[in-house]
Amino acid sequence: MSDVRTYRAKTLRDALRLVRDELGPDASVLHTKEVGGGLWGRAWGGRRVEVAASATASVPSRFAEPTDSLLPPIFSATIDDEFQDRPQAGPSEPAPDDFFDACVEEKSEPEPSPFADYAAQYREDFRRMQAGEAPAEKPAEKPLPETLFALFTDLLEADVDERIARGLLERVTQGLEPEATSNPHLLRQRLLSEVERRLTAGGPIATQPGACRTVALVGPTGVGKTTTIAKLAANFRLRDKLRVGLITVDTYRVAAVEQLRTYADIIDLPMEVVSTPREMREAVERLSHLDLVLMDTAGRSPKDAVRVQELRALLAEAQPDEVHLVLSVPTTPRGLSQAVERFAPVGVTSVLLTKLDEAPCLGHLLGFAESSDLPISYLTDGQNVPDDIRVAEPEGLARLVTGMSPAGEGPVGMGDASEGRAA
Repeated sequence: MSDVRTYRAKTLRDALRLVRDELGPDASVLHTKEVGGGLWGRAWGGRRVEVAASATASVPSRFAEPTDSLLPPIFSATIDDEFQDRPQAGPSEPAPDDFFDACVEEKSEPEPSPFADYAAQYREDFRRMQAGEAPAEKPAEKPLPETLFALFTDLLEADVDERIARGLLERVTQGLEPEATSNPHLLRQRLLSEVERRLTAGGPIATQPGACRTVALVGPTGVGKTTTIAKLAANFRLRDKLRVGLITVDTYRVAAVEQLRTYADIIDLPMEVVSTPREMREAVERLSHLDLVLMDTAGRSPKDAVRVQELRALLAEAQPDEVHLVLSVPTTPRGLSQAVERFAPVGVTSVLLTKLDEAPCLGHLLGFAESSDLPISYLTDGQNVPDDIRVAEPEGLARLVTGMSPAGEGPVGMGDASEGRAA
């Protein structure tokens, strides 16, 4: 039976350091979880991270360093990772060349990848496995540099997917001399730049003098569309002095209509309530003399294809210039991706993220951004109208998803994410 030991520490980084120091760099991490998160746990020492590990369990190593690469296997694709979504080749079929090449990202770049040797090692191991030969003897191991270890655990604690974290650190260390990996400031700056490159910001709603701009907000129920509409309307009306009108299609909830009407009365905005495509066409025509018309729609379940088609028919009459899909950040990455897919037929042009203040970490947004081609337009982090809304921009988004400050050190909050307000 495998010798499984459990370690507890205040952070994941501290727990993994205990594993490495006691069991060695070839230890296998079996699982991690948070403990002591309840009322009594906080009263008697706060939340802690628990890691179960073994020095003898026959699972892929998470600390071993089989080659002279700057990074160990924990930062590299494994055979299990690569075959997770692929049909496996039969015993008589050769391994596809691109399987091992996938371990090295963007090989066409001039600087050599530090993972080239590691990919070659996997190619040899896989060939031996198919031939029924014993695995090749591994070269001497070397410990993971402390700076990279800290950066990797920071990403995991920020809720960045482990596969994405490995890919980020591969790019961060690509082309660097080994001694440069001991510079934490340099590594963090390169990491922020790489994350920023992977995020797309759509900018604020575009307005044009003398032309009416129609913008619709759509999305699942309970994501904060009505409150967000009020924030946008108040900023454009009170700060930018634009003529703004409101249309609500959320007749399924009487409270939603009354809530938006209250905001309209306070800000002194015209408002139309519609429930059919014909009423929508007439309402848009009556408000066409304004600078901006903001449209609130009823929340639809992404799984309700009929209601989504109804929304599509209503928006077809309005012919909006922009359609912002409003999504709540605490939603799982899979839920966010499914919402984008299900609402695509209504003509979504960008994503507006709400409730950032309710999410403990934002690293999962990086995986969502990579799977979606839609830019991010605005971020909201509270219920205050007209406050608690900001224009999304890549640099601030990068700091949010990694939990790093502008200088690349320490945590960052929503208030530091961007200097821009709704514009």
